[in-house]
Amino acid sequence: MAEPRNVCVAHRGWSGRAPENTLAAVKLAMEEPDVYWIEIDVQLSNDHIPVVIHDYKLRRTTNGKGDVRNWTAAELGALDAGSWFSPLFKDEGVPTLDQVLALTAGRCNVNIELKTDGIRYPALEEQVLASVRRFGVENEVVLTSFYAGALNKLFKLTEGRIRTGLIIDGWRQTLPLELSQTGSTLLSIDYSRLNKERVRLLKEAGIQVMAWTINEERAIRKIAELDRELMICTNFPNRWRQAMAGLRDETGEGREKW
Repeated sequence: MAEPRNVCVAHRGWSGRAPENTLAAVKLAMEEPDVYWIEIDVQLSNDHIPVVIHDYKLRRTTNGKGDVRNWTAAELGALDAGSWFSPLFKDEGVPTLDQVLALTAGRCNVNIELKTDGIRYPALEEQVLASVRRFGVENEVVLTSFYAGALNKLFKLTEGRIRTGLIIDGWRQTLPLELSQTGSTLLSIDYSRLNKERVRLLKEAGIQVMAWTINEERAIRKIAELDRELMICTNFPNRWRQAMAGLRDETGEGREKW
């Protein structure tokens, strides 16, 4: 089955309907037949296990305190990572990357963001690659980071056999060259930085573009109109679906063309 135009990337799972970066959010996104990608964030626990959580500090999304890296994976898994969103999710803990890949392998692609800045988690790349290889999902993932050093390291570790991408919240004309130098073929960028000319420049350089994080139907449709191959990262896959339906209606395209 071919991917739809402007493919949906469920940001931290279906994080508009369940607590971000939890198994519940991942499962909800995977239940949707037209969601082909899920984005998650990965750090390392104190015992060097990749765990799925965005913030370096635990306070915002769990009942824990302090830094993620000071807790073991088992301790993180035992935390309450859901009640902040709704009491219905009080049993959700911080999952490991292995737990997520066990769900998605062969069923859904995953954008794994490596949360590192060159100082934190010097072994993050190796541990994430070990998980990816353990589940045989080398062709079902893209490994992304704000930190170009992580991308350079991944390219060397994999000899370019696993796809990587740069994340950025700004714009500069040198981006195609920068991605080429890191061996990356995807740019994950703040949607407000995009226009038709910039998308054209990136496409001509062979770079796929993912726009984040777009949660309003009107904004989703506006970005989608820049190019049908632009990936749309959103907390609300249902709003993406509605936006795409409206775009299809306006352009006269039929569902079978998706």
